[in-house]
Amino acid sequence: MTVTQALKDKRWRGVLSTEIDAFAQHRTFDLVPRPPKKNVVGCKWIFKKKFNSNGSHQRCKAHLVAKGYNQQLAQDYTATFSPVIKTTTIRLVLDDSVSKGWPIQQLDVNNAFL
Repeated sequence: MTVTQALKDKRWRGVLSTEIDAFAQHRTFDLVPRPPKKNVVGCKWIFKKKFNSNGSHQRCKAHLVAKGYNQQLAQDYTATFSPVIKTTTIRLVLDDSVSKGWPIQQLDVNNAFL
């Protein structure tokens, strides 16, 4: 799906508006002048439809993501960070929770900003 197609549907317009409002509320970025001779990383919208376990439509989700594949090491960045949790950590936390009788719940995070 393209942005043009999404803007024709009121459900997708609402999702896009919510995402843009979250950027503004969390002050995710600032507009600044382009530094001379610097690569500008573009972005694109990713659209997903979420479904219930029975196959019925649950909701629409849209995320604005950077086209990081256009960057060059040492020119555009010097380090990377990826917040990924290891499987052994999940197993340890689940084991500890079960052994202590703690309730386990799932949480769906709408917007997470580092």
